[in-house]
Amino acid sequence: MKQLAVLASALLLSACGLSPMYAGGASGQVAQGLSAIDVPAIEGRAGWLVRNALTDRLGAAGRTTPRYRLDVRLDDRLEGLGLLSDDTIGRERRTLRARYQLVDLATGAIVLDATAGSDAGIDVVSSEYATIAAEQTALENLAKVVADRIVTRVALQLRGEAPGGQ
Repeated sequence: MKQLAVLASALLLSACGLSPMYAGGASGQVAQGLSAIDVPAIEGRAGWLVRNALTDRLGAAGRTTPRYRLDVRLDDRLEGLGLLSDDTIGRERRTLRARYQLVDLATGAIVLDATAGSDAGIDVVSSEYATIAAEQTALENLAKVVADRIVTRVALQLRGEAPGGQ
């Protein structure tokens, strides 16, 4: 009975139209497209962190001639929240937003124009060193989250460009 249920669910799932994003592994359309993206330098410390995270996720090592360029502009904000009774800030919010464009190098056409972002809350403590360390850690984590969101959106775009893509 269990085998029949598994077989029935497999048939239903195959009929839903879902297909794996990275079908074909490293030689698949999406993986090849991601590895053919050049990411120019991005301004500032946040830019350096985001660019490094992007190149790690795009598999840029060992790639051939770039087909696309990913232009990224960042907005990194740190704002104080939660005033305490002595008029000091008790909490901060760090926000990292990215506007990015995927440009086809052969035609100069903008293939994708989108935004991604994330934010984190930071407790302000009596130790200035601890607060600065928390702000830097938040920035490092936000850079990874934003890079993940960018790569996911770019992968979906590249998948959609595939012949017969969805």
